[in-house]
Amino acid sequence: MDLVGLLKSQFLCHLVFCYVFIASGLIVNTIQLCTLVLWPIDKQLFRRINCRLSYCVSSQLVMLLEWWSGTECTIYTDPGAFPKYGKENAIVILNHKFEIDFLCGWSLAERFGILGNSKVLAKKELSYVPIIGWMWYFTEMIFCTRKWEQDRQTVARSLLHLRDYPEKYLFLIHCEGTRFTEKKHQISMQVARAKGLPSLKHHLLPRTKGFAITVRCLRDVVPAVYDCTLNFRNNENPTLLGVLNGKKYHADCYVRRIPMEDIPEDEDQCSAWLHKLYQEKDAFQEEYYRTGVFPETPRVPARRPWALLNWLFWASLLLYPFLQFLVSMVSSGSSVTLASFILVFCMASMGVRWMIGVTEIDKGSAYGNIDNRQKQSD
Repeated sequence: MDLVGLLKSQFLCHLVFCYVFIASGLIVNTIQLCTLVLWPIDKQLFRRINCRLSYCVSSQLVMLLEWWSGTECTIYTDPGAFPKYGKENAIVILNHKFEIDFLCGWSLAERFGILGNSKVLAKKELSYVPIIGWMWYFTEMIFCTRKWEQDRQTVARSLLHLRDYPEKYLFLIHCEGTRFTEKKHQISMQVARAKGLPSLKHHLLPRTKGFAITVRCLRDVVPAVYDCTLNFRNNENPTLLGVLNGKKYHADCYVRRIPMEDIPEDEDQCSAWLHKLYQEKDAFQEEYYRTGVFPETPRVPARRPWALLNWLFWASLLLYPFLQFLVSMVSSGSSVTLASFILVFCMASMGVRWMIGVTEIDKGSAYGNIDNRQKQSD
């Protein structure tokens, strides 16, 4: 390991990132709370401000991926569709197999200039997570309980609010509902056989109702669906801990732009269309494992400096007073002060590990487990 690689793997560096992220995130959350007074006065101004506040938080994770780890994401796409990316609203369908797949999606959104406006259909529990979850709440993310009878009206109501959103956005849906594991895949394919659907090798059976209602509510304001199929070269198994340690990964993403008019309006036909799409995605993944490339022309969107500059701003604002505080604590010589410092250090260590643990595949939801299989339905 070279000197730079050794430095990146040091826990002290990780604590710096964690401190800057948590402190700046809580500051941003507080400012977002204050902006609530704008909602009844000027809703669109509230939205524009919160898009930029959201960028202050989410771009720090993108900075880790792009600038600290140096991970690159190559897009394989139709050259005719490429100029439209970032210039229009779109629903994004992304496979959900890797711990950092969301981060690769954010990286692409950043390179197309719409990271702060990105939306996602996420489980409701995430709305209670400090910083990220609270940030999402203020940027009108769509949260669901994964109980369709409860979600039918609440999700539709939230989606309809996005029809007059003033900024271009990407709306991400993981139609599989949870990250791919072998156990969940076996159970998912049992459900597929019971429903008479073709088996998938590299994906779980897609959940169609969330996608169908998203298409129905956003039709006419979203001109296209981006079908994104992500994989990593050389059978890499990327993790957030690896990114934090500065490990470089090589992502490839096949993006197909599908005009909204090509997607059926009828719910049953839309569901059948989505199942067919996942069969195609499965074939693309199989070809990738065989050849190491996706179809279409490879392109690497230019890396923008704003994520790095944003982190440097927060670091310069927050680290100096923090270091002054540490020096004063250590120089005081008080055993109580030193004990407090060690306690804070241990809590920070636990905080770093907890934040990483949220993304780990084996800490994913129980959705698809054998005890819940009878609850699954489209």
